[in-house]
Amino acid sequence: MICIGTDLETSKRGIELAQKHDGIWATVGLHPNDNLDEKFDPGAYKELLGKDKVVGFGEIGLDYYRTKGKDDQKRQKQRFEEQLGLVKQTDKTVVLHCRDAHQDMLGVLTQGLKGVVHSFTGTLEEAKKYLDLGFYLGFNGILTFTSQYDEIVKYVPLEKILLETDAPYLTPVPMRGKRNEPLYVKHVARKVAELKGMDYDEVAKQTFENTKSLFKLDL
Repeated sequence: MICIGTDLETSKRGIELAQKHDGIWATVGLHPNDNLDEKFDPGAYKELLGKDKVVGFGEIGLDYYRTKGKDDQKRQKQRFEEQLGLVKQTDKTVVLHCRDAHQDMLGVLTQGLKGVVHSFTGTLEEAKKYLDLGFYLGFNGILTFTSQYDEIVKYVPLEKILLETDAPYLTPVPMRGKRNEPLYVKHVARKVAELKGMDYDEVAKQTFENTKSLFKLDL
């Protein structure tokens, strides 16, 4: 399990959890929907990035679904660009959050970064552009209760897919209505296998290898 940080406090708690248990790692990051008046503190996050079992920076990104004001979006984008500046100083994998802002995000991403666009909800054309930049795409329980992204899953090579839960949110069918748990990622794997006409074990094995490779997990 990779415990995702969304601000300094949750990042620190994720690191503490990871360091207490085998099989858990952490990322640190400042989510785009967090207080836009809060300035990004690169020194504080750089220190956390150096901690044991921290395998990525994120989630960071853009979210215009919840951030409607143009001035707020501008501040959000500026903070994202500052965060990317820190990413480029490290060898860490980046976990990107993007909602209703893919064109702006693609406009600031560059070759050389490595990471995943988590909970991907863009278009097929946007998916292709991320793949061209070398990014993986993350899919979760959304696939089990809408067919909107079926063609994208079919198109994206299995070698470029990561599975996630986004727990405690986006609980997959057949567990809808309950608090999401990391264990439920198996339902996402089954849906991907169904869409791609593949064996469940093949999907589970390959996406596990993808995760190990991208985040350099020591197993």
